[in-house]
Amino acid sequence: MRSIWNGSLSFGLVSIPVGLAVAQQRQDVSFRTLHRECGTPIKQKRYCPTHERDVSADELVKGWEFAKGQFVVVEDADLEAVALQRSRSIELIKFVELSEVDPLFFDRAYYLAPADDKVARRPYVLLLAALRDTGMAAVGRFVLWGKENLCLVRPIDGALVLQTLYFAEDVRSAQEIQESVSGVEVNEAEVTMARQLVESLAGSFDATEFVNEHRARVRAMLDAKRAGEEILVPDDVEVAAPVVDIMDALKESLERAKKGPGAKPTKKKAAPKKKASARK
Repeated sequence: MRSIWNGSLSFGLVSIPVGLAVAQQRQDVSFRTLHRECGTPIKQKRYCPTHERDVSADELVKGWEFAKGQFVVVEDADLEAVALQRSRSIELIKFVELSEVDPLFFDRAYYLAPADDKVARRPYVLLLAALRDTGMAAVGRFVLWGKENLCLVRPIDGALVLQTLYFAEDVRSAQEIQESVSGVEVNEAEVTMARQLVESLAGSFDATEFVNEHRARVRAMLDAKRAGEEILVPDDVEVAAPVVDIMDALKESLERAKKGPGAKPTKKKAAPKKKASARK
C-alpha cells in the first residue's frame, strides 16, 4: 500500500511507526474542456481585466478578501511567519467512546499502514487490539501539507484508520432548521406508523449492496460513443408530485414494505356506482 506520509503515532511514551495511505478514491468520470473544431484541450489563462492583458506567474500574489472587492495582499514571508513546524508525529491527545463522535465531523479517511519491520509492528497490533476491545477511538492532531488537522484513529476490519475531522468552527449550526421545525406538530398515530415503516425497512449496512447507477450509465454511454453508436436522448417527462395525506402515504409505504423491494403501488378500488332508481 503506497504511503503519502510516513511518521509515527505517539501517546505518552509510546511511539508507533506508521504510514498514511489514502483509503477512499472516487471513481467518477471526469471531463476536459475541448475546442469543438479541433478537439484540443483548452488552456486556462491568467488575465487581468484592469490592465486588459495576460499576466505571468511572477506577477501574481495572494490576497485575502475581507470585504467584497477589498483585499489584503499576503506575501510568502507573511505566511512563513505563521507557518506550522513540520512534524512526523501524530499526537494522540485523548481516547473517547467512538459513539460520541458524530459522523458530521468526519472528513477524509486514511489507512495507517504498519512498519515494514516485523518487530516494529507489535505496538501497532497492541493499539489495534486495545481500541477494538474497548470500543474506544483516539483523538489527535498532526500536520499534513502545511495544514493542522484534527483526527480520529479507530479500528476497522483489522486495520487502524485515521479519519480527519472538521474543527467545531467548520461545522455549520443547525439552529435555523431546528427553529423552522420546532412548531410543527404530529400526532401519535403518525409517529407510530412512521416508526413501524422504519422498523420494516431496517437491516444491516453492507456497502457492496449499493451501486452508483448514474456512473454506470455514463460509462456505458461513453463506451457506446467510442463504438460509434447513436445516443438517444429520452423525452423529458415532468410528473407533478401528487398531494397525498400523510397517513395514506405511510399506510401505502408499509404495505409495499411488507411485499418486498420492487412492489408496485396498491390500486385503489373505485367506489361502486349507485343503481338508478326505477321509474314508476
